[in-house]
Amino acid sequence: MNVRELASMIDHTLLKPEATSDQVDRLCEEAAEHHFASVCINPFWVARAAKKLKGTGVKVCTVVGFPLGATTSEAKAFETKDAIRNGASEIDMVMNIGALKSGDLDTVRQDIAAVVEAADGVLVKVILETGLLNSDEIRVASEKAKAAGAHFVKTSTGFGHGGATEEAVQLMRETVGEEVGVKASGGVRDFSGAKKMVQAGANRIGASSSVAIVSGKQGSQGY
Repeated sequence: MNVRELASMIDHTLLKPEATSDQVDRLCEEAAEHHFASVCINPFWVARAAKKLKGTGVKVCTVVGFPLGATTSEAKAFETKDAIRNGASEIDMVMNIGALKSGDLDTVRQDIAAVVEAADGVLVKVILETGLLNSDEIRVASEKAKAAGAHFVKTSTGFGHGGATEEAVQLMRETVGEEVGVKASGGVRDFSGAKKMVQAGANRIGASSSVAIVSGKQGSQGY
């Protein structure tokens, strides 16, 4: 895998609450320069990023039910529709982790399905927050996401306990098969680490250290 191939798999991410308009603009400029798959930003910045990236081929990804996943399905659906109206072309939603832990699997699936329906064909990734789950829970969560029509399962918010691991990515890939994507996010900070995630089964990488990854440098701690 070469650098350009890897760049095309990266969601260039800035989800810090203190992110400024200048930082979002810079994120978009870097994404266009390096041909990243998307920028991943908080909903407030979607319209600005969509305008900035028009014509570049870089998608605008935003988050829903972020970072806890504990909002209602109705709220997540509204967030999804609002984000798409503002120019989002990908949605990263946080699964209802508490429902999964409670064994309420119907709610887990229905919650995801509500966002998929609201997205109306726009790509939906489901954040499992794997650092809070055991292997069986990762497997079940991946199954429910696939059953609900999600396009990707994703490891982490970057705000929870732990980030992406090769073991979690491999388990997610084994569970969803080849029809559903796997996004590794949280703690991926260099080319070697990103490559390991791809080898484990990821076909999308979420990182704030994207420029460092594609330039062979070590990124900073964080998402």
